Amino acid sequence: MSGDNSSSLTPGFFVLNGIPGLEATHVWISLPFCFMYIIAAVGNCGLIYLISHEEALHRPMYYFLALLSFTDVTLCTTTVPNMLCIFWFNLKEIDFSACLAQMFFVHMLTGMESGVLMLMALDRFVAICYPLRYASILTNTVIAKAGFATFLRNVMLIIPFTVLTKRLPYCRGNFISHTYCDHMSVAKVSCGNFKVNAIYGLMVALLIGVSDICCISVSYTMILLAVMSLSSADARHKAFSTCTSHMCAIVITYVPAFFTFFTHRFGGDSIPHHIHIIVANLYLILPPTMNPIVYGVKTKQIREGVIKFLLGDKFSFTYNK
Repeated sequence: MSGDNSSSLTPGFFVLNGIPGLEATHVWISLPFCFMYIIAAVGNCGLIYLISHEEALHRPMYYFLALLSFTDVTLCTTTVPNMLCIFWFNLKEIDFSACLAQMFFVHMLTGMESGVLMLMALDRFVAICYPLRYASILTNTVIAKAGFATFLRNVMLIIPFTVLTKRLPYCRGNFISHTYCDHMSVAKVSCGNFKVNAIYGLMVALLIGVSDICCISVSYTMILLAVMSLSSADARHKAFSTCTSHMCAIVITYVPAFFTFFTHRFGGDSIPHHIHIIVANLYLILPPTMNPIVYGVKTKQIREGVIKFLLGDKFSFTYNK
């Protein structure tokens, strides 16, 4: 150990214990997570490939979807392979710096996922409320700037997580009762005062979550008002149908997120710890798994793109906005 007191209280590695109390069933628990990860990886990479290669999908809505898919597949890749190594091979050790890096990417990418859903809501708002100006408003430059601004927002807000966590002294051991390095799970191993971590974490969660949800809510309120003003029932149905996939993605993402957030802070001991960990993992893997399925089933253009990819020139691809 170094003679420096700060260095001596920084562990070389942490031990991720997986799901405490369910060690005997780790292998069985891993199977659905492995299956979902395969679906998420194949589905999201397939969407990215399809959108990049199919000219008819070179539209703002699908560019945002490709960004969501990239975020999703990166997010689940940050945690699931490591979790499977814990369950299958009992490889529980993670380097201190690697743990901080994983913590950063998990929280940054979950914030990015929320931000992209907000951008997709704005896209639907412009498409329905200003259809004639849609292409001129959401240019490729605007889309790139919006995506970069969302990325930068999350990076700047999450960097302090790693700084605040790294400064803490760790003299209570190095065992973390989790499958990945979550901010507060790591902070609670510390023997120092992590109140600043808790307060800042709550502030960031509220800042990102509340701002994105408010923006989504305002966008859909305006969309609803615009759609209800249409005289034709067929036009109303067509307008709503362009939003169904996105609304499903919102529900899939935010329901487990809210459950995880509120049970961690207000659930106390009423909910077993292993339930917290399982739901936290589902929060990271469920949206990446379901989003490609939802968009593949609900979006006609993507269905036709998949069929064209599989059948080639035998299928005529048509784009209907």
